Amino acid sequence: MAVNAPNNVEVQPNMPNFLLSVRLKYVKLGYHYLISNAIYLLTMPILAAMLLHLSTLTLEDLMNHLAVLKSCSSLIVFLAMVYFMSRSRNVYLVDFACYKPHERFMVSKQCMIEKMSNIFDEESLMFQKRILERSGLGDKTYIHNDDSSSIPFKFTFSSNQNEAKNVIIGAIDELLAKTGVKIREIGIIIVNSSTFNPTPSLSSMIVNHYKLGVDVITYNLGGMGCSAGLISVDLANRLLQGKANTYALIVSTEIISTAFYLGKQRSKLLPNCLFRMGSSAILLSNCSSDRRRSKYQLMHVVRTHKGADDRAFRCAYQDEDEDGKRGVSLSKDLMAVAGEALKTNITTLGPLVLPMSEQLLFFASLVAKNVFKRKMKPYIPDFKMAFEHFCIHAGGRAVLDELQKNLKLSESLMEPSRMTLYRFGNTSSSSIWYNLAYSEAKGRIKKGDRAWQIGFGSGFKCNSAVWRALRIVDADKEKNAWTDEIQDFPAHLPC
Repeated sequence: MAVNAPNNVEVQPNMPNFLLSVRLKYVKLGYHYLISNAIYLLTMPILAAMLLHLSTLTLEDLMNHLAVLKSCSSLIVFLAMVYFMSRSRNVYLVDFACYKPHERFMVSKQCMIEKMSNIFDEESLMFQKRILERSGLGDKTYIHNDDSSSIPFKFTFSSNQNEAKNVIIGAIDELLAKTGVKIREIGIIIVNSSTFNPTPSLSSMIVNHYKLGVDVITYNLGGMGCSAGLISVDLANRLLQGKANTYALIVSTEIISTAFYLGKQRSKLLPNCLFRMGSSAILLSNCSSDRRRSKYQLMHVVRTHKGADDRAFRCAYQDEDEDGKRGVSLSKDLMAVAGEALKTNITTLGPLVLPMSEQLLFFASLVAKNVFKRKMKPYIPDFKMAFEHFCIHAGGRAVLDELQKNLKLSESLMEPSRMTLYRFGNTSSSSIWYNLAYSEAKGRIKKGDRAWQIGFGSGFKCNSAVWRALRIVDADKEKNAWTDEIQDFPAHLPC
């Protein structure tokens, strides 16, 4: 059994009883462990008995029991071969980069209102103004516009392509400069963009721009929303298990100009106020030689998909309004659905990361409530005992408030997510990397620290990734999107 191999678990729950699902989850994990390690559990006692017997024999006895000695040696060699052939490859995060747009794309909340004043009627404009004021966004977020002086915004297919090329190539160039890896050394490229998927694909754009070879493997993920970044990590991890000594490049972005809604439906106006320009590029490796220079090791990926529930399926939904204008609706059920998805996700993640003391307390509360019928709330595990850093998708102020309450996190642990929302806005699937970059820029990443990334997305999905820091990240030497202004944070947020 591999000691530090990543665990990839995909969950598709359909049981309404949360406590029952928790108990079944522990049973399933135990069953999975027994089946996965059956060969070791069966042969190790036999091997131990043989070694114990051999230890009682003299050298002369051993010579007389040559057949037994050969059998024991053959069993040891067989087990060693099975172990090394079946164990998962360790996957390392060499480095990552978050794109920081040019200042000409910077837009304040007041500027947003001015640019939208010639597009929307008074009622829709005032609604978006109220949302902007309560959104948790600051005045230095970015929106791509070919003519930054134009009022109103002018979004065309050409401007969408320009935005895609700016953010994707900009992030990749910065990553290559940081790592020193040549683009032709990369064997796997994964791009995720939910709403903008042109032909040829964005991954093909990368191949064309860098003139990559014919053997590069590319994937383009669309329609998966803000959680697609962690789905890309899971896909890259699975691909790296079957291909030795390989680099995988992940680009997470959202071309928000293509999703800007110009109608009157309020549920579709919300994304206009929250989503902003951004992108991240991540380099993963399964080369053992890269361990020394890599920042993190991937420990676990847990995916939860609630798409079988109609309410969850439609809580973030792209369609047309009565006037034929397309946009993404954010349902009033979004927070409830996200909370349920998170609870399901952590019932799988908990046994993998929580210390035994927390697991026993959690299990004891279940027994007291379900067996002895005690009237009590289920014990909520303290995930602060499992992680030093929380990188929660900066979807909006309400999302962060809800998760802070559910996970009982302090303001200091929520700081990276709130500051990401304030400075860069909701950059969709890349926001969790801006969060981690914030902690690095603050000099908070120490060797052995564990970081938990949580992403939510349409479908509805909740995904988690757990990383362990392999070294101290020196804020004075490591430069990222926050470096030039990190001294200004944390910023004061209005109530």
